[in-house]
Amino acid sequence: MKKKSDLPTKTCPICQRSFAWRKKWKDCWQEVKYCSERCRRNRKGEAPGRSEDG
Repeated sequence: MKKKSDLPTKTCPICQRSFAWRKKWKDCWQEVKYCSERCRRNRKGEAPGRSEDG
């Protein structure tokens, strides 16, 4: 069994956090850029008229 520390990691360009490989990404790890759906949605900045306070 592999340890999490043995898995490949990347750095998210939005939040600058490191994230590790996940099984669901086994076929597309090369294309994965963001650590989460939230960072992926915020890649172009916050949409006008939306607020986090909501």
